Amino acid sequence: MKEEQGISLPQLPNEIVKNARKTRLDAFAIALEGWRRGLTLKWYTRDSEHFQDMVIFGVNPPGRLFSLSSDQRTHYFFRTRGDKVTNEAVEIGSEKDDTKVWLDKAGVPVPLGKGFEAEATDEEIINYSKELDFPLVLKPTNASLGNGVVTNIKNEQEFKKAIQYVRHELEYPEVVVEQYVEGKEYRVYVIEDEVIAAYNRVPANIIGDGNHTIEELIDLKNYERRKNARLNSCLIEMDKEILEFIQSAGYSLESVPKKGEVIYLRQKTNISSGGDPIDVTDTLPDEFKQIAIDAVKAVPGLYHGGVDIIVNENRTSLKAPGVVIELNPTAQIGGILYPLKGKARNIPGAIIDYYFPETKGIETANSSVYFDMTNVLEPLESRSAIEVEVMPAPKGKMYAKRYVVRGTVQRQSYHRWLKKQAQDRHLHGHVKNMVFDEIEIIVAGTDKVAIDEFKGMISQYANNSGVKEIEEEDWEEPVTVGFDIAELYNTSSPKSMQHALRKMERDLKLMTKQKNRMEKDNRQIMESSSWKVAKPIRVVGDLVKKFK
Repeated sequence: MKEEQGISLPQLPNEIVKNARKTRLDAFAIALEGWRRGLTLKWYTRDSEHFQDMVIFGVNPPGRLFSLSSDQRTHYFFRTRGDKVTNEAVEIGSEKDDTKVWLDKAGVPVPLGKGFEAEATDEEIINYSKELDFPLVLKPTNASLGNGVVTNIKNEQEFKKAIQYVRHELEYPEVVVEQYVEGKEYRVYVIEDEVIAAYNRVPANIIGDGNHTIEELIDLKNYERRKNARLNSCLIEMDKEILEFIQSAGYSLESVPKKGEVIYLRQKTNISSGGDPIDVTDTLPDEFKQIAIDAVKAVPGLYHGGVDIIVNENRTSLKAPGVVIELNPTAQIGGILYPLKGKARNIPGAIIDYYFPETKGIETANSSVYFDMTNVLEPLESRSAIEVEVMPAPKGKMYAKRYVVRGTVQRQSYHRWLKKQAQDRHLHGHVKNMVFDEIEIIVAGTDKVAIDEFKGMISQYANNSGVKEIEEEDWEEPVTVGFDIAELYNTSSPKSMQHALRKMERDLKLMTKQKNRMEKDNRQIMESSSWKVAKPIRVVGDLVKKFK
């Protein structure tokens, strides 16, 4: 069942984020936006003094830190979190029980409940649960991505089972117990007094078509999710939770749902566990947006981050129309950058505006240049460097060409020579082997003359690389900064595949011609008078061979 596709930002097409999966996507999107605006971008490891000197990141975050600098200021970032967010705010946001206390103190609506330290016994927690009305929620105090969250616990027996699962099987001893609030769940991203984006997080689901089984529909849904730059790493994984959930609803994996019937596969809504991000920025009522703004203001030093809200639509069991269930100082933003439905919202642009107001108005929507995350981080991951500065983004309108070059052109020495020609002219792009005797060259830059000069050099290499043909076309796809050499055959892009197929077609036609010519020659020989006259001699020869 094909889903309606959301609209992503033009400056963040799927192609350029292919090496920035999961949490790397968040950091890449922020860093790329600032870099494209002309800010200096640096990445660090833990060993860097800049990393160690940043007291505001004293919670010892995993991963890598990056900085962006203008002539006026430098700011440090960890994923989506900038250095204006204080260490205190990070600690409060990472502890769900502390979050509830601060929000409740500020009058922000939260579900009734409280947190328990690791020293608390199971009996203490079970006894407290009896003071609340079922259904309940049990969740780890400091887990993320929905890990260990058990919702809609309907009775004491289920609650005891959840305690065993969360505290002992998953080993999250610190937990929060609170009332379960039924309703839609939203992630709202706030910067001070403004809601930048909001999306509905729908639990993992499939829609029946009257033909396919639930298992087949899950495969079809995952096929569509693989096309999405964020969801391709958040497929619906078949596990015990899904099996139990659909069985409790009266289905099995072999069930064939009716056309249009929605089958939910989990209770929790996390995108990482197969949930659907649906953009609602323009339709979410102002009263819920205000709750999110108030939640960010309630925590000293937060300033910006994600707010998770559950909206109770009937409102009969709650004093407020919605409750805040979590704050995220380091919120993932991939869901709203690549929504399953609706429009992407430019959170990276809003964050850079906030930290570097001097860059407001610099438009990056039409930018086609980017840096490759894997190449940039490789020196840090191999421990050959502790800091890496990314080459500055080219300024001005970019022009780009694609050349398919045929001949004796796949030697590494030739490719290194082409790279030098490009670098001497401040051009960006790559050279890649295609198939057989072809290479693909992409060159881009702000100087058309330099690109024309480069084309003229393609056939000028003197050391046994013979160029027979150059095919040229305009290139409108994104281009990485710098100039790369890829010696492996490039069959990943549609254009490369098209050229490979055309090459195979040409070779097949040539082979067919040769075959037809040989068959014709054989027929002429066999029909010739000399062939017929020599038949007795051939017969005698065959007998001699047989009795040798």
